[in-house]
Amino acid sequence: MIDDPSFPNQWQVKGEHLGHKLLWKDGESKEYGVHGTMVGTDFDICIADGICITVCPTNVFDRMDIPSEQEKMDKGTPNDSGKALLAIWKADPAREQDCIFCRACEIQCPVQAIKITEP
Repeated sequence: MIDDPSFPNQWQVKGEHLGHKLLWKDGESKEYGVHGTMVGTDFDICIADGICITVCPTNVFDRMDIPSEQEKMDKGTPNDSGKALLAIWKADPAREQDCIFCRACEIQCPVQAIKITEP
């Protein structure tokens, strides 16, 4: 859950993906960090149920494969990170600039992996 009031402005930018930032905060981020700023999606807790993709009226999200999760499943690696091993993809806010801030994705996400921040 992205409940840190310093998000996104004080989080470290670790990179960029499809035009949106990949943010990281020591003590908060574990393996993948948060994709996006206006539509921040915490890849570390996303369970890939797809509800955000379904409810978004402007098609902000794309499925992004996470090969390392599939590799862990294939090898039978124990999951002590708290992530669901079946989450072999994540909901990437590829078109966050199209967001109309209705918060449907944020409200419907069962694990609160999405944080909408209006500019």
